[in-house]
Amino acid sequence: MKLHHICIQTNCYEDSKEFYIEYLGFHLINETKDFHEREYNTWLELGDIKIELQTNKKNQTLVKPSKDETGVWHICFIVKNIDETLQKLENNNKIIFVRKDNKIIYEVLGTSLFKVYAPEGTLIEFRDKEID
Repeated sequence: MKLHHICIQTNCYEDSKEFYIEYLGFHLINETKDFHEREYNTWLELGDIKIELQTNKKNQTLVKPSKDETGVWHICFIVKNIDETLQKLENNNKIIFVRKDNKIIYEVLGTSLFKVYAPEGTLIEFRDKEID
């Protein structure tokens, strides 16, 4: 079995698309306007990772995710240089950084990591290496 894609809904389509393309390096595969009652349904790709980014359906308001909900809670990416990744993201004022003990980068199980909320509210974790 292989994971095909992650679908992310957004109320702030342009900001979310910019975040995944400009800041995380995804490539636009396909952008479809007026797709099944949605303004946009867009496919992004980075290596083997695909994201389906979609706007809300007409007459629908999406609510922000909450840590008190069940299901997928965050997405994690392994990055080559955690400091460079942080510096690149610090230039985007639409991203909210999560702090632990007043630090942005912290250690868990021998890896350095930090977390941000993407413009649409998806919690994204960045680690410098995989957990052993």
